[in-house]
Amino acid sequence: MSKIEGHRDFLPVNIAVLTVSDSRTLDEDRSGQTLVDRIEKAGHVVVARDIVRDEISLITARLKSWIVDPGVDVVISTGGTGVTGRDVTPEAFRAVFEKEIPGFGEVFRWISYQKIKTSTIQSRAVAGVAGGTYLFALPGSPGACKDAWDEILVQQLDARFKPCNFVELMPRLQEHLS
Repeated sequence: MSKIEGHRDFLPVNIAVLTVSDSRTLDEDRSGQTLVDRIEKAGHVVVARDIVRDEISLITARLKSWIVDPGVDVVISTGGTGVTGRDVTPEAFRAVFEKEIPGFGEVFRWISYQKIKTSTIQSRAVAGVAGGTYLFALPGSPGACKDAWDEILVQQLDARFKPCNFVELMPRLQEHLS
């Protein structure tokens, strides 16, 4: 059974939030703000926040800058995961992944199915690792951000969560380099 173990210490994680949008500003970014609010409520630190247009080169440039930043442990993006011509976030993320985490998208869509039924197949939420940094790409709705955070990320980014979590693996993400 999965649960929080009280005898383990909580370890705050440094998280960057990226909104992918051709039209949103920080003042209008409800999805990004939903993530920021939940991240901070959980005790983690939002170390950066940005908005970039739906262009692969802009998304990958921002991701690469955060991946090499030792102050960023995790990047969570919102937006651009649909199937329209401008939705290119998964392609940008996959261009920088060293390893993909396919279970994230699968579990996200399973959770989403409970609420929006078959419409969830339009989501191309993805996750992976690059340069020792976890990368998660979520759909651009506040509801999708809530579902991903509340049902997956809040537990996986908590070192106390058992039987296992992403935080306890952080020191080992770059073992291939040693």
